[in-house]
Amino acid sequence: MQQQWIETLKHYLSVVTDYPLLHAALMVMGFWIAAWIINKFFLAWVKKFTDSTDAKIDDRLVELLHTPVFYSIVIVGLIVATGVIDIPESVTNILFPAYDTLLLILWTVFLIRFTRIGLRQIAKNDRYFHILHPQTLPLFENLALLVILGVSIYYILSSWHIDMTAWLASAGIIGIAVGFAAKDTLANLFSGVFIMADAPYKIHDYVVLETGERGEVTNIGLRSTRLLTRDNIEVTIPNSVMGNTKVINESGGPSTNYRIRAQVSVAYGSDVDQVREVLTQVAEQEPEMNVFPEPVVRFRTFGGSGLEFELMGWIEEPAFRGRILDQINTAIYKKFNELGIEIPYSKHDVYIKSFPQDISNHKGSDDREPEAGSEK
Repeated sequence: MQQQWIETLKHYLSVVTDYPLLHAALMVMGFWIAAWIINKFFLAWVKKFTDSTDAKIDDRLVELLHTPVFYSIVIVGLIVATGVIDIPESVTNILFPAYDTLLLILWTVFLIRFTRIGLRQIAKNDRYFHILHPQTLPLFENLALLVILGVSIYYILSSWHIDMTAWLASAGIIGIAVGFAAKDTLANLFSGVFIMADAPYKIHDYVVLETGERGEVTNIGLRSTRLLTRDNIEVTIPNSVMGNTKVINESGGPSTNYRIRAQVSVAYGSDVDQVREVLTQVAEQEPEMNVFPEPVVRFRTFGGSGLEFELMGWIEEPAFRGRILDQINTAIYKKFNELGIEIPYSKHDVYIKSFPQDISNHKGSDDREPEAGSEK
């Protein structure tokens, strides 16, 4: 079919001239002019149409199409021109795969750029694709890059008539061996993918692990997650561990606000209303305590040594918990001392009804007078 099409093309070109090289030059020139017209007028018209829409991705698509469309048409002209000229088969076996390689490289670069733009646009609005968001964007970009490059390399090698069957079989065997040898690494890798997709926490969140570690998430990698504790110590935890443990995300709510609780006990007989008023006043005078939601005071229970109260308020970041709680406890203690409100400590009264019988007998035997001739 292709040969018949080329012979028909030669027949029409023979009307102009009988020189094959001139035929080839006319074909290249014609396709170059066609590429220039399409690039200059048709794509420009499409660009004006896309400018009228609110979406930005179609504008970027038209911008990216200029280069591959223009050079693809020119390369097609070279392919047609090469077919018009009577070239030895040994030469065409090199030229045609080279043309195919150039076309594949052009459109591979276009697909990589357009895929990256499309993924970033989707990541900005995860309304329909919850799995794709800014945290998982690098993962999907790398996966798309690997797929596009893999398919492109496969077709490039196929255009040069290189059999890929043996290579694919060898890659499968090597993949199985590597999978057994690096099962722990693969477990961390897959757990990292699931963590990025599920997003139970994100960078700059404050989390508490089941083992007691608490800190700010500084990095979420494919192999591990890093926490920076309040002691400025970085803790690296494998993702396989993070994926199978209980993680409390203190910043995971609708905002980063965190609720602190200051517990205090007052002696029995204290004025409950006065204590409530003092605790409320301390919370209102703390500059780093949020005004809304407003702090509240709760009388929790009757304790063993006193009345148990709890002051609850909101702060902006979980990282400030220790410092602000220290300031509140200090202010409560000073205010209670100033007003004479007693903070009780544990007291125990011990009553002794009687001594054991053997102790009384032993004590009575010691009080007896010694017999004559004996030594005391």
